[in-house]
Amino acid sequence: MRTLKHLFDRNQRWADSIKEKDPDFFTRLSKQQAPQYLWIGCSDSRVPATEIVDLMPGEIFVHRNIANLVVHSDLNSLSVIQFAVEVLKVSHIIVCGHYGCGGVKAALEGANHGLIDNWLQFIRDNYRQHQALVDAQPDEPARQKIMCELNVMEQVWNVCQTTFVQNAWESGRELNVHGWIYDIADGILRDLDVTVTGRRESMAIRRKI
Repeated sequence: MRTLKHLFDRNQRWADSIKEKDPDFFTRLSKQQAPQYLWIGCSDSRVPATEIVDLMPGEIFVHRNIANLVVHSDLNSLSVIQFAVEVLKVSHIIVCGHYGCGGVKAALEGANHGLIDNWLQFIRDNYRQHQALVDAQPDEPARQKIMCELNVMEQVWNVCQTTFVQNAWESGRELNVHGWIYDIADGILRDLDVTVTGRRESMAIRRKI
């Protein structure tokens, strides 16, 4: 199957349905990009950013990678954050993890997974900081669940420490960083109560996690 025609057919039906509801939608969309939100999520195919919050194309600027990590040596994620904050002027950065994350599961297993272990090491480092809490959970699913939450909290902290976010706060910009988690089992998002709106709050989050 060289062309995946069925996907082109689905695309045509989707575009037609949008234009039926709003004939000028794609004309407006092509002229500007002005989202309020940057979404940093997992690459997992079951967690599509726009769909799970029921927003249209153009309303969320999206960056996704394995286990929704924000690593200060990763020029990809840093470039996305810079563009979102300095060019698009987003008001909200959402770090969204999900329960049942394969990256978190693999990091906790301790087995050899090849190249990806270099990426998962950041989760393992986070686990070592919270090993007593994680290991105290009653079973493996509970350990993975709390580690998914801790991973999101750590990435919120990492976002807050980027120079782009720090500079935005220093200039008086309104910029909020949120930590959410998505449950694939019921389709519901949950706020982890680690929202940061300025530098002082970011230090409070560090103490919390």
